[in-house]
Amino acid sequence: MVSIMNVKISSEDDYIRRHHRHDVRDNQCSSSLVKHIRAPVHLVWSLVRRFDQPQRYKPFVSRCIVQGDLEIGSVREVNVKSGLPATTSKERLELLNDEEHIFGVKIVGGDHRLRNYSSIITVHPEVIDGRPGTMIIESFVVDVPDGNTKDETCYFVEALIRCNLKSLADVSERLAVQGHMEPIDRM
Repeated sequence: MVSIMNVKISSEDDYIRRHHRHDVRDNQCSSSLVKHIRAPVHLVWSLVRRFDQPQRYKPFVSRCIVQGDLEIGSVREVNVKSGLPATTSKERLELLNDEEHIFGVKIVGGDHRLRNYSSIITVHPEVIDGRPGTMIIESFVVDVPDGNTKDETCYFVEALIRCNLKSLADVSERLAVQGHMEPIDRM
């Protein structure tokens, strides 16, 4: 059992080293989070890659409008639901690789304190209890706002990401149980 766990940790670490590199300055914090989802990778990826529809699985997003075509450099305006210290966020698509399942976003504006925020999400196939599953890794780097510590900033951002990843797992697993095994790009 220990060797299986070491292999799992080693593959997570390997993916993080290969795909989740951030240049972290002194006034910034960075972290990586991992979630295992009981749904096939193509189903999970079909939700993650939809830059124009983050509300499909992000519970704090109420609305999203994309300016222009859906391509690298596209910008979206996201409305945030009440309860968070923000109402809008402006985000640019930095990376979308359908072959390696890599997605990157940078926040370029909004009425919040997440300055110089950049995140990378990678989606990896795995087997969970003998069935197709997905390991998703999300990493970020962000400026530490005045009046906050690195630990406070990381804790806040990690809590938001954990919530998003839990919701992604819930939506993906529900769709998988309902038999939606094809990518759901058009739903």
